[in-house]
Amino acid sequence: MNIYDSKYRNLIPTIFFTKHYYYQVMGKKLNLRNPKTFNEKLNWLKLYYHNPLMIKLVDKYCVREYVKRKIGKKYLVPLIGVYDKIEDVNFDKLPDKFVIKCNHDSGSYVVCEDKNNLNIDSVKEKINNHLSRNYYYQWREWPYKKVKPKILVEKYMCDKVTNSFDDYKFMCFDGEADCVMVCTDRKSGNTKFRFFDKDWNLKKYNKSSLNDLNTNYPKPKRIDEMFRLASILSKGFPFVRVDLYYANNKIYFGELTFFPQAGWDPNIVEDADKLLGEKINIRRY
Repeated sequence: MNIYDSKYRNLIPTIFFTKHYYYQVMGKKLNLRNPKTFNEKLNWLKLYYHNPLMIKLVDKYCVREYVKRKIGKKYLVPLIGVYDKIEDVNFDKLPDKFVIKCNHDSGSYVVCEDKNNLNIDSVKEKINNHLSRNYYYQWREWPYKKVKPKILVEKYMCDKVTNSFDDYKFMCFDGEADCVMVCTDRKSGNTKFRFFDKDWNLKKYNKSSLNDLNTNYPKPKRIDEMFRLASILSKGFPFVRVDLYYANNKIYFGELTFFPQAGWDPNIVEDADKLLGEKINIRRY
């Protein structure tokens, strides 16, 4: 029996699934009694740290109110509409460019840059497939289990100069943004992931960056403000990744991610896995 088959996945006990999948992906046993690494501690948090506020914060719709209260409405991507069913979305009335996605999972988004070339039937099929899933059972990230699925349509955002919408993923520990992973060149199909500290020093934290010869990635003008905002949004949690966007000299909120790669990220180099793990203080929780 393949335990990852959708027919059986929901039936597997969470602790068994977590340990088994960790071994499959990471190539070693998961240490939950005395976790040391970043990946190990993320899995410990998945299993044993259940702050009820996290249910609202992983909800891409409900989190907007949290962001508005903490740092202000101006950092939110404009929302065009919220729907319970794809049939309620009137595509004829949507602008030529928009983004449509679900609130309760990952990977459900569709970026429309030209509605004339949009396959609406394909979009409906994709969204309906995602609406039918309880994302919790995918990787056992407990906050997603009780999120009520909805459909969000947001304004299409793009930098007028670079023709991109680069995202900045801030690694935050106990309310302090420590470093940021900058994701660029998404449209090329060869996305680059680079880590920087607060002083904008390049950090070789992921395997894909080890052979990266481009060490002169320009420092965004408002990066210090982004670090500050990420710290504010992350207060009260042992770890959370705060995703922000930067376009047209403006900062926008993306999402809050409590378990990057669900704690199964083999692309983190061993030293970084240990270093980032040391920054998560699970004894306080």
